[in-house]
Amino acid sequence: MKSTKMALIALLVALTAIGAAIKIPAVIGSVALDAFPALLAAALLGGPSGAVVGAMGHLLSALIGGMPMGPFHGIVAIEMAILAFMFAAFYQKGLKWQAGVLFVIGNAFVAPLPFLFLMSKEFYLSIVPSLFIGSTMNTVLAFIITPRLAKLIEPILSKARAQQ
Repeated sequence: MKSTKMALIALLVALTAIGAAIKIPAVIGSVALDAFPALLAAALLGGPSGAVVGAMGHLLSALIGGMPMGPFHGIVAIEMAILAFMFAAFYQKGLKWQAGVLFVIGNAFVAPLPFLFLMSKEFYLSIVPSLFIGSTMNTVLAFIITPRLAKLIEPILSKARAQQ
């Protein structure tokens, strides 16, 4: 089971590279479709897996975008891990829409709050609209893809559990 889960996590981290290449126009270049693989991992594999994919996905997206915020991307990676973990907690309890709303609000309005103090009010106000659009798009993609992917992944996970 562990190797199967690790392979799925690696696959979803790799999928963030594709999402990272699809940029959403923003003041900085790291708003992208890199979060939906983390939401997929959170919904299908659990909070810890979603957290790993969220953090790694953001760092990969930032790297592809040229690391415009430098070391501050470490803060964002931690925030993405926390948001993916929280998304999983709600999603797996059947509170899917609440999980989506929590992710969008958390990613668009709460996660950039440290930058209000680290950078400026102008930076915060300029990044929020792009983050809101990006968060909404990532969440909608995850809601569309997760049920379809669950049908494919569940037999693989069941087989791996049976082999333990």
